[in-house]
Amino acid sequence: PGRVELSPSSLEGWTHRLAEPLIRVHAVEAEGYAWEYYPYIKLSNLEPPGWSAHPEHWETAIEVVGGPRPEARECFIHRDYHPNNVLWKEERVSGVIDWVNSCRGAAGFDVAWCRLNLAQLYGVAEADMFLGAYSSLVGTDFEYHPYWDLIAIVEILPGPPGVYEGWPAFGVNHLNGEIIRERLDQYISSLVARL
Repeated sequence: PGRVELSPSSLEGWTHRLAEPLIRVHAVEAEGYAWEYYPYIKLSNLEPPGWSAHPEHWETAIEVVGGPRPEARECFIHRDYHPNNVLWKEERVSGVIDWVNSCRGAAGFDVAWCRLNLAQLYGVAEADMFLGAYSSLVGTDFEYHPYWDLIAIVEILPGPPGVYEGWPAFGVNHLNGEIIRERLDQYISSLVARL
């Protein structure tokens, strides 16, 4: 029981609580689990998008994701962890839904996928807030690598990106394609700066 909450009273507290379920998910050993993470797009055919004001940052992202993956401990991952798949009751997470894409993979991808959604919904600062919350909760068991953020963001190519239909369905009505494109450009610029 619970409901999707996209307009919390405190984004800082909300992002911290949003990170908490992932700690438990990623603690599950996935050895022998039949499904393994893979990108949903063909990495060899990617090109910087024409809709971006910063195609050079997308070019860098494409080069990075075309290279080797960083070493990471495999664990159970949700694969589609984002605010629309988290239920809340009385400002606490009451459930996580939509497990159809769960698989073995790097915890960094779940963190990255959620960050991508947060960057589009709210902005780079909120995506970074989530990373900080997850990192503080998991401690030394997690080493951040921008590769996972970059592979998550290139999955939206070729675009142009639009407003995910689940956001207005839950009351987020101020977004449009232009805002999403601007936020994605800001986000990819911040990711390239982390390399």
